[in-house]
Amino acid sequence: MNHSSSTRYNQWSIMLHWIMFLLIAATFASIELRVLFDKGTPERDAMKTWHFMLGLSVFFLVWLRIVVRVVTTTPPIIPEPAKWQALLAKVGHLALYLFMIGMPLAGWLILSGEGKAIPFFGFELPALIAPDKSLAHDIEEVHEAVGEFGYWLIGLHALAAIVHHHVLKDNTMLRISLIKKQ
Repeated sequence: MNHSSSTRYNQWSIMLHWIMFLLIAATFASIELRVLFDKGTPERDAMKTWHFMLGLSVFFLVWLRIVVRVVTTTPPIIPEPAKWQALLAKVGHLALYLFMIGMPLAGWLILSGEGKAIPFFGFELPALIAPDKSLAHDIEEVHEAVGEFGYWLIGLHALAAIVHHHVLKDNTMLRISLIKKQ
């Protein structure tokens, strides 16, 4: 891991972190709020379309985020956490990145397998697989289960940040904060 004398992530990392947070929250919200509308209505279909497009936005931006993470330095946590905490943080971040890649990819595969259009802000993306409703159904089952797990994963990530800030009193949250502490 790269370290620097800076106590904060670079602006790109901070901006991408919070944009991804908003996109993921909106992706979850759009699929959860669809139930407010009757099946087959334009409003429900719009919510599902937004779910697809926002999820695919996460998929495309996570690659930029990975590049930024690789080519920039990571500020140290002060005071340095115990080795088990650092390992747990790495596992948690790896799980989050796999989630940000795997969930949108699964959604893309589901639409492809169902033979449906893959909408992306006025464009139609190519299908990744040939139509196969049975396979699409199986992928959708996994997608939904992992989506439920995602609530816990994101919740644990947020809880860990809160514990670091308020209990351990280290600089973990300050490193990714939108506001520079003077």
